[in-house]
Amino acid sequence: MRVTYGLDNFRTISCAVATTGTFDGVHLGHRKILSQLVTKAKKVGGKSVLLTFSPHPRIVLQPDVKLELLSSENEKIELLKKTGLDHLIVHPFTREFSRTQSLDFVRECLVNKIGVKHLIIGYDHHFGRNREGSFGHLKEFGPIYGFQVEEIAAFDIDQVNISSTKIRKALADGQVELANSYLGTQYPISGTVIKGNQIGRTIGFPTANIECDSSHKLLPKDGVYAGKLYENGNSYYAMANLGSRPTIGSKQRTLEVHCIERNINIYEKKVRFDIYKHLRGIKEFANLDALKKQLELDKDEALQVLRNC
Repeated sequence: MRVTYGLDNFRTISCAVATTGTFDGVHLGHRKILSQLVTKAKKVGGKSVLLTFSPHPRIVLQPDVKLELLSSENEKIELLKKTGLDHLIVHPFTREFSRTQSLDFVRECLVNKIGVKHLIIGYDHHFGRNREGSFGHLKEFGPIYGFQVEEIAAFDIDQVNISSTKIRKALADGQVELANSYLGTQYPISGTVIKGNQIGRTIGFPTANIECDSSHKLLPKDGVYAGKLYENGNSYYAMANLGSRPTIGSKQRTLEVHCIERNINIYEKKVRFDIYKHLRGIKEFANLDALKKQLELDKDEALQVLRNC
């Protein structure tokens, strides 16, 4: 997949099969659109193209409203690489760009810049200034500008419509396995390992403190989780504490990850923690010895979960 930053830097394709949207989280609903996009491109001898935006439009248009995203830009790119897309265009979203009328967006961005001949969109897709553009408008514009348009109906899994809203709720409730089933993969948290207070080392559970790449990243419900830690192509069984650490008197919300059965030095390294299961909530223990006993139990449970995945 070739990534291009900005429409002006994209070389127009003679037969582009395209879609557009934020695709936050790249969940199963998104993947159905992208799968159909890739299949269509191969069928007509064209190239598949996704036009997305950075930052997320709501960050620009509603700066006072807290927005929690399912994926950082880098996480989204990594997820999209697995879909078979030929081209990803990440276009800067500004207030000026948000004022682009729907007709101008279609003519200038999709047709003239990208070279769209086939446009595939998800159910209830809107675009252009004030979201004025709709599937109906695209059907009107198609014959004028020489492209065909196709709308994909809402995608259901177990009779539950997949949406970013439902995934966010599942994560907020600590239902990570449900969220993962909607996403089609484990929920990732990417960031840089920063220096902590190193108390875990004193009880045999050294941890990597992860500072998230994005301040808008949605973190699940506080608790202890089983997962895998990825660094430089290597993966490790791990468990994490997300939230405060009442036993040592810390109210700060942090993500601390312990590599099970391995002692690795990843300070200042870029890592990703994929969450598999919520093991328990945050607890306060009488002392560090009691905490260590609980962590041993957590480790055994985490290993059982991860070995059965």
